[in-house]
Amino acid sequence: MKIILLAPPARDFYDTELRLMPLGLCYLKAALVKHLPEVRVEVWDRRHGFGRRTATLPKELEYLKAFYPPPDRSPFCSFSNYFHFGAQFEDIAEEIKRAKPDLVGISNLFSAYHREALGLASAIKAALPVPIVMGGHHATVDYEFLLKSGHVDFAVLGEGEKPLVELAKALRDCGSLEKVPNLAFLKGREVFLTGKEPNYPLEELPFPDFSDFPTGKYRLGRLPLAQIAATRGCPAACSFCSVAKVFGKAHRRRSVENVISEMKLRVGEGYRAFDFEDDNLTLSKSWAVELLGAIISEFGEGEIALGAMNGVSYMALDEELLKLMRQAGFSHLNIALVTSSGEASRKTGRDFSQERFGEVAKAAHSMGFRTVAYQILGLPGESVGNMAETFAFLARLPVLMGASPFYLAPGSKLADELGPLAREEMVRCRLTAMGRDLESSKREDVFTFFTMTRIVNFIKGLSTGGQTVALEQAIDLFEKKGGRDEIGASLLKRLFGERKLYAETSSGTVEIVKFDYQLFASTFRNIEFIKTQDGGSVTIPKDFLARGSLE
Repeated sequence: MKIILLAPPARDFYDTELRLMPLGLCYLKAALVKHLPEVRVEVWDRRHGFGRRTATLPKELEYLKAFYPPPDRSPFCSFSNYFHFGAQFEDIAEEIKRAKPDLVGISNLFSAYHREALGLASAIKAALPVPIVMGGHHATVDYEFLLKSGHVDFAVLGEGEKPLVELAKALRDCGSLEKVPNLAFLKGREVFLTGKEPNYPLEELPFPDFSDFPTGKYRLGRLPLAQIAATRGCPAACSFCSVAKVFGKAHRRRSVENVISEMKLRVGEGYRAFDFEDDNLTLSKSWAVELLGAIISEFGEGEIALGAMNGVSYMALDEELLKLMRQAGFSHLNIALVTSSGEASRKTGRDFSQERFGEVAKAAHSMGFRTVAYQILGLPGESVGNMAETFAFLARLPVLMGASPFYLAPGSKLADELGPLAREEMVRCRLTAMGRDLESSKREDVFTFFTMTRIVNFIKGLSTGGQTVALEQAIDLFEKKGGRDEIGASLLKRLFGERKLYAETSSGTVEIVKFDYQLFASTFRNIEFIKTQDGGSVTIPKDFLARGSLE
C-alpha cells in the first residue's frame, strides 16, 4: 500500500515562508510508519519552493481593488498582486498519476484556501481514480461541503494520526469504514459520521518524520529550521478563535524529556533553529521553566535559535520566564494584546490587563528581545475609538506593531453565532480581506489602521541613540538616508501637507483613496510620542496636524 500526503498550493496576496513546513503531515507519516510499517508513505510539499504566479482575483475579493494600489515601493506598502503560490494543480495530478498511490491525503487547514485544496483534489481525480482524504481545521468544520463536492472521499475531524492509521487499515483489509474513529464519508447521498475517540496520547506519538525534505529546505535566516509542537490544545475561550475544534480545550503537554529528545534528534540531523508551533506554549509556568532550563542545559546558550511564531500569552510571562527564554535562544517575541478595551476583551472572552502587557513589553525590550505586539482590527462590537486607544497604547511601547484585520474563523463562537457562513465569507477568512463592514467599524477604518501601523513602524525603526527627537527632525533624518527611507519621508510630508497618502509606483505616485486622513489625524493627536526600537522617542507636537505642513 502506498500513501501520499500533500501540502497543496495557496492563492493570496502574500505568503509566509517561515511557517510552511507541513508539520502535521510529518506527524501523520510517522504514525503510519509506526503502526503500519509495511505501508510506503511520502509527504509532498507542493506549496513551498515552487515560486509564484499571478492569479485571477476571486469575485468575492474584487472589492479589494479599491484598497490596494499598483505595486508600491514605499515603506507603507500593503498588498497589490494576487498570486498562486506553489505548483500547478495539473502538474501535481500528473505526478500523482505516475506515482500510483492507493490513497492521497490533502491538508485543508485554512478556510481561505479551501478552494485550492478542492481544485487539487479535482485535478487528481481527473488523472487517477484514487481515494482522497482531507484533514485539518477546514475539513473538520466544513466536511459536508467537501464530501458532496464529488472530489473528496473522506474527511478526518480533529487530530488526524489515529483516524488516518485506522482508515489505512480499513482500506488495506477491506474492513469496515464505520469503525474508523472521527471520520466522515458519504453513504449514498448522506454524510455519515463515525464515533468519536481520543487520539493517541502525546507521549506515544512518534516524532514527526522529516525524511522527505532536505535539512535546509526550510530556514530561519541562514539556519535550517524545524517546527516543533510541545503541547496541543488551549483552554482559553476566545470567541474569535477556533483552535479547540481540532485540538480540544485540554492543554496537553509532552514531557520535557520527550521534547528534548526530539530536539537532540533534529540537531543531529543538522537543524539549528526551532519554531514552537504551540497555541499556548507557556500556559503552565512550572512546565515551561523546566523545559527552558533543560534546553539551556542540553544545548547551552546561543547554540540554537528558538521562536514561537504563533505567539505566546503575555499573561503567562514574567521576568523569570523571559530571562530563561532569552538564555535558551529566543530573540524575537510575538505577543497579542488584541485590544486595550476592557469591554471588548470581555466580549471576546479573553483575559485582559493593559498594565501587565506594558510591563512585559518593557521587560522584554530591556532584555534585548525584538518584540511584535499584535492588535486585532475590526472586532465585532469594538468601536473605532477603542481601536484608536489600543493603537496609541502600542505606539508608545518599545515594540513593533502587528496589525491583524479581523476575519471570522469557521467553528469559532463568533462564527457560530452568525450561523452557517456563506461560501463567499469562507473565501474572505484571511487577513488580506481587510475585515468586514460592521455597525461598529468599516473596512476603510480597518485599512486605515493597518496602513497607519506601517507608518508608525517606519518611525519606530529610526536610530535615535535612545534619545528623544521631534517628528520633524525624525523625518529630516529619514530623508538624508536615501532609498526607501527618503521615499517614506517624502510621502509623510505630502500626507501632512496635502492630507492624502500616496503609493510610490513605477509610473509615479498614486493616491491611496481608501486611506482616511481624518481617522489618521484624530488618532495621531492622541499618541503624544512614538517609542522607537532602540528605546528613544519621537514626539508628536499637538499642533502639527493643524499646521498642514512640517515646514
